[in-house]
Amino acid sequence: MRLTVFWERMAEHFGAGYVDSFARDHVMSELGGRTVDEALAAGLEAKDVWRAVCTSMGVPAERR
Repeated sequence: MRLTVFWERMAEHFGAGYVDSFARDHVMSELGGRTVDEALAAGLEAKDVWRAVCTSMGVPAERR
């Protein structure tokens, strides 16, 4: 998954006004106690981060 697609999906789910805050501040156990920004900076693949977000936040299957 390309980063542009990842950020588009994030914005679609969380809204353009909240996505940056979520990515910066929300720590998820599915990402090893990291935020989205920290996980991406650590080199995790965007598709794996998206899957973790989907699991953690209950993103509906049709939006995954």
